[in-house]
Formats: sequence, structure tokens, C-alpha cells
Amino acid sequence: MRKRQRSIATRTRDQMMLERIEAIKRDHPFWGYRRVWSYLRYRENLLIGKNRIYRLLKENRLLSINPRKLRASRVPSTSKPRTDHPNELWGIDMTKIMVESWGWVYLHVVLDWGSKKIVGWHLSITSKTEDWLVALSAAVNAQFPCGIEGAKLQLVSDNGSQPTSTAFMKASSQMDIQQIFTSYNNPKGNADTERVMRTIKEDLVWPSSWFSYQQLKNALQTWIQDYNTDFPHSAIGYLTPQQYEDKHKKQPPIISLIPA
Repeated sequence: MRKRQRSIATRTRDQMMLERIEAIKRDHPFWGYRRVWSYLRYRENLLIGKNRIYRLLKENRLLSINPRKLRASRVPSTSKPRTDHPNELWGIDMTKIMVESWGWVYLHVVLDWGSKKIVGWHLSITSKTEDWLVALSAAVNAQFPCGIEGAKLQLVSDNGSQPTSTAFMKASSQMDIQQIFTSYNNPKGNADTERVMRTIKEDLVWPSSWFSYQQLKNALQTWIQDYNTDFPHSAIGYLTPQQYEDKHKKQPPIISLIPA
């Protein structure tokens, strides 16, 4: 009798966990069991083993994609987070730049969606998880020198292998950063960060020729400083990002959800 009761309890727990896994797979159909486990462990703070995740995925035929079940709709199913207060909502992304006689280099940028300020960046010859974390760490050290704890910072990214990696999720969790991933059927979910990447290319990268890594890095450092302190933005009342941040330091945060 006790064995039967334990079996029923196990099935009940598995069913509850399966419902959560299915919800994740609908938004991220290409995620394997390791990424599903990482999301549950570091994003939702659920203590669950990788083997159990693998078993549930395999038993329910979720390791391989069912196109009819997981096919993305053309209308975004989630709302897009917005804020008008600095240091509440950040976005992170990467773009590549060609340097003559060198090859591709990778620019990683962290943008404050409230102030439009580039709060962190990193230029490197690779785009691994460690490179993304260098940019994020630079942003945290600059904006939260005493730590993030209690600040309720959210970070928006796409579903690339770097921001969804176990190492990145774990580091974000340890820094008290809540990750938000753009949904599978909402490619414009990180548009704010992608837009500043385009601005960098239009204003700096494309008009010039780049002959060395250091030349580009020095130019980026100057450009980003000017962007933060000298570029007015219509979206924030034609203030510069730094002016907007300074103005709102003592104002209460306001976060709302606006359809993307």
C-alpha cells in the first residue's frame, strides 16, 4: 500500500514538472535536457536532477521536435518588458565586425533599456560564454559597485548558446540578475539592444576602414563615451543617456508590459 502511495506521489510530481518542461519547450523547442535543467535550476531555483529531466523528456518524446506541436505562430505570445527607469532592465547582444588583415572580431554590448546607456561592452576575437560574461561583469561593476542585491535587475537576451549556457545562467543567478529570454516566436523581443548595435555600425563601423584590433577598440571606447554623454535621444526627451540616468537616480522605478 505504501509503495503504491509513493508511486502515485511520484507520478503526480512528475506530471507537475512535465507541465513546466512543456511550457519551456514551447518557447524554446531546440533546447536539450541540459539547457532545460539549467533554466529550471538557475532561473527558477528548482532543485532537480539532470537525469530526471532527461527521463521526462524522453518518456514524453520531447527530445525530438514535433513540428506540428512546436511550430511558432506569427503573432508573439508574450508581452515585451519596458521600463522608464535606469538600471531596472538591461539587454545583452553581440555583433561581429570585419577588421582588415585580421578577420572577424566580436562586440558584446549591454544596454540599459531605461536610460539607453551602454553600461558594458567587450571586444574580443571570440564570442564564447566567457566573453559575454566579461561585458556583463563590466556593466555590473560600473552600475552596481556595491552589488545588485535587492535591485531587481532583469536582463533580456535571445536564445543563443551563450546566454542560455549553464555557466551564464549560473553567473547571472549569483549576481541576482533575472534573465528574460525572447520567446521562440518573437524575434523582435531584444530589438532595443539590436537597434543600438545598428547605430554603432551606421555611426562608427561602416563609414571607416579598420586595420587593427586595437584601432577599432580605441575608436569604440571613444564613441561609446560620446554616445553616453553627448548623444541626445528622442525616446528620453532628447537627454543624453547619462543625463537621463542622473535625473532619475532618486525617482521610483516604473515597469510596465507593453505588447511588442
